[in-house]
Amino acid sequence: MASDLVSQLSLKNGGKILLAVMDGVGDLPITEFGGLTPLEKAETPNMDRLAAGGALGQQCPVGRGITPGSGPGHLALFGYDPVKYLVGRGALAALGIGFQLKHGDLAARINFCTLGEDGVILDRRAGRISTDLCIELVNQLKEVSVPGVEVFVEPVKEHRACVVFRGAGLSEHIHDTDPGLTGEKPVPVTATDSDAVLAVSVVDEFINKSMAILKDKSPANGLLLRGFALHKDLPAMQDRYKLNPAAVALYPMYRGVASLAGMEQFQSDPSDLSGEVVAVNNALKAGKDFVFLHHKYTDSSGEDGDHERKVREIEKFDRVIPELLQCGFDVICITGDHSTPCPMKLHSWHPVPVLIHGGPQRTGWSSRFTEREAASGALGTFKGSELMPLLLAAAGRLAKFGA
Repeated sequence: MASDLVSQLSLKNGGKILLAVMDGVGDLPITEFGGLTPLEKAETPNMDRLAAGGALGQQCPVGRGITPGSGPGHLALFGYDPVKYLVGRGALAALGIGFQLKHGDLAARINFCTLGEDGVILDRRAGRISTDLCIELVNQLKEVSVPGVEVFVEPVKEHRACVVFRGAGLSEHIHDTDPGLTGEKPVPVTATDSDAVLAVSVVDEFINKSMAILKDKSPANGLLLRGFALHKDLPAMQDRYKLNPAAVALYPMYRGVASLAGMEQFQSDPSDLSGEVVAVNNALKAGKDFVFLHHKYTDSSGEDGDHERKVREIEKFDRVIPELLQCGFDVICITGDHSTPCPMKLHSWHPVPVLIHGGPQRTGWSSRFTEREAASGALGTFKGSELMPLLLAAAGRLAKFGA
């Protein structure tokens, strides 16, 4: 559905919507589970009750066969065409930690990694080092200077950091240096377009000087850069959908993509699911009528290939459903931004299950929230960017089209 039509039909008043994202929730059959997925294996009585009283389907974040990054996956959920509004992960990481990007700034995400003596990547996340160690390493990298540009290095969380280059004539048309796999060497800095010659030289010098600082560290003796991006603005959800949106997310990258869409951030204290539920409730008390809630660890367990932990993370999320219901939402949607199958240990192109509870739905088609039941659910299979119109319609926030 064309976004401009949805924008024209959007109504200012209507029901309150919760978009709860279990990051990377979609999976594949696991041999150790007798062919069940982690979502099928998990005991999820609360989500199953919502499924029985709601409607299921599955969404393709970008398109069939396309494996999405986290940025495109979330932009699609927020109703943006992720191809038209492509935003690099570097800008999202910087915005997520509150870094004030300026027009023309070039940002990239840093992954601290573990390299072997031959320069081959042994661990792309350096054992998921602590945030304290990340801060320590970043403080040393702040010493790196590159002639002609300003360089800002900031910690994000665990093995993640970001770097921002500020200067004239920079381009985002640079290949990631992260090959996405262990057993490979970091990819040399190369341009994807002729306008990036200057940017390549800047980034290459930054990497060489940083590697000299990190070479004797353990376990983080290297770094990988990905998601090169210049700062861009998006049309705000307030204007597109007449919503007053909020975001509750523990990880800066997801706060970054939410802030690009115009969502106000509500902090979680403590920094866990229980604190997030409190923050969700606070957002409603502050007059918000759309809340995005993010749960990360279903994704990280999938990336680690830990199917048992993924089951536990799904069950942990299920246990907070009753508290979320008490907040007073009219429509609740549970889905993911992409699939992260444990056997693959990577994002994948597989459709993501969707549950919508609230509003007039074709109920009674499903009894559990699983990939198998979502594939035959009442909502069918649709593009991720078409989820927002479904939520607005369920909440009574879309006017009729035509006479």
